Amino acid sequence: MCLGEAAEPRGHCAAATAAEPRGPWPRRRPRGSAPAKRDAGPTATDVVARVLEREPDWDALPADLPDPVKTLLQRCLRKDRDERLRDIGDLRLQLAEALPASVSASTSGRSIPAAAPRGRRRKWLAIAAVLAVAAAGAAAGIRLLLRRPAIDSVAVLPFVDMSEKRDQEYFSDGLSEELIEMLAKVPDLRVPARTSSFYFKGKQATIADIAKALGVSHVLEGSVRKSGSRLRVTAQLIRVDTGYHLWSETYDRKLDDIFKVQDEISAAVVQALKGSLLSREQARTATTANAAAYSVYLQARSFIQQGTSSGDQKAIEYFQRAVTLDPDFAPAWSALASAYVAQHAYFQDRPYQDYRALAASAAERALTLDPSSPTAHHAMAEVLYYLDWDWAAAERELNLVLEADAHNADALRTAARLASTRGNSRMAIEFARRAISADPVNFRNYGSLANAERLQGDHGQEELALRKAVEVNPSGAVVHYWLACTLVEQGKMTEAFATIREEPGPAFRDSGLALIVDTDEHRREADRALAELEEQYAAGSAYQIAIAYAQRHDHDKAFAWLDRAFRQHDGGLLSVQTRLLPADVKADPRYAALLRKMKLRS
Repeated sequence: MCLGEAAEPRGHCAAATAAEPRGPWPRRRPRGSAPAKRDAGPTATDVVARVLEREPDWDALPADLPDPVKTLLQRCLRKDRDERLRDIGDLRLQLAEALPASVSASTSGRSIPAAAPRGRRRKWLAIAAVLAVAAAGAAAGIRLLLRRPAIDSVAVLPFVDMSEKRDQEYFSDGLSEELIEMLAKVPDLRVPARTSSFYFKGKQATIADIAKALGVSHVLEGSVRKSGSRLRVTAQLIRVDTGYHLWSETYDRKLDDIFKVQDEISAAVVQALKGSLLSREQARTATTANAAAYSVYLQARSFIQQGTSSGDQKAIEYFQRAVTLDPDFAPAWSALASAYVAQHAYFQDRPYQDYRALAASAAERALTLDPSSPTAHHAMAEVLYYLDWDWAAAERELNLVLEADAHNADALRTAARLASTRGNSRMAIEFARRAISADPVNFRNYGSLANAERLQGDHGQEELALRKAVEVNPSGAVVHYWLACTLVEQGKMTEAFATIREEPGPAFRDSGLALIVDTDEHRREADRALAELEEQYAAGSAYQIAIAYAQRHDHDKAFAWLDRAFRQHDGGLLSVQTRLLPADVKADPRYAALLRKMKLRS
């Protein structure tokens, strides 16, 4: 079972190379350029609110901080700009009065006297630096946080099902998803991915709130009314800062005309945003002329979003029906391949060889029908990563996707996972950050970032990322398990035990409980959970069972289950270099032998 993500895979892997990746994979940061931000906690909106509205906790300052220094720090962070220090010149004058003479002199270029105790010198220099940053940040930093969204950006919200029986939600959602995919193909137009746009469905949020969270300047919303073979689609494009409708239209058509309606809506949105299509490529549908196949395809996509074994199985059934109705329906073949991959990677109800043959055949068919399709290439990358473990071939397919669509959130997330599997934390962090930028409320992206931070050895950043995953998906399976795992690694056993009790997925809950063996009470619960894992979930949880024995420092049983995971191509092994194997287990020669079998470097 894959540990790094929930039930929604997309990938595969082969031979690790020492060469720097090609194509859109990141290069080394040029000298002098700023490093990527590393925090995964509050959003920019949260930070702005804290900076502009909330007073800091002044009681948290050191008790021996002189009053003049505290007053100066408060002046740097005043909420009323007329009360704040105006610039760095003001700060320099105030520092001369507020800080001890030796430190004040150092800020003017003179050295701190050697007689000053090293600890005190270091502390006062740190205070001076903080004050300088605070004064500069009070102006420049806030301006950066408050920068406007890109002008050419639009979020497609889920269209509302207005049918009489309200039984066409799959169709209205599917239409929205298709529009997202079409508009995302337009050069220089930023379109948040499906997960982020659909995050607010059913929530009490204004258009302005949604646009701020997604960082967009425009929102496309609408409704669908389907009755028999007739269809009414209403769509409107809203400019968020003014609330004005830039464009709106109602389409009364036959169901067979749905593809023309999609084309017309996407063209109208681009026209309204740009004023002219002369400098923009218009995205058009590349689906099917068979309305029945399309309807079944949309139903399958709604099942895949459930993230459950039964949902995936139902999706596979419906995708199969779609390609039976239209054997040349390339997107349905791509989606079918990804569904097969998901069913193996997260549920493993059949030998991986079975799913490998089915998934590879579907992906190859999609590529034959549409060789330039990023979706088809990503489906093949998933086969190569999750099923074949052909790392280099998976990378080549991902390069093709990202060269065509640099903001493809699914491909960026798969690339982050692949980089983590191969032990490249720098690349994994960069890809995960880009995935979050493209799809900011997708909890899986934060899971990928956490995996990369763990590989880097930064458990603090890992925990921040996982708390963000819990925040955006508090009731979903696996996120509490992820968080519990990092808490175990940090020795926070009591908090880990409380966290894993909130995990709704029974297999993941047992997997987490089996790791917590610090007290007699926890050990009894851990042993019960481990026995249940072996009895009920061994087929899909070989890796989780292995790391439970590793936590008990039982090397023989740990490696017996790791060998079983290898034979089953258990998705958990994709995280073998990052998750929950203690140092003594990694020092065992059998660990290095396992990496060699997987064609991975330590």
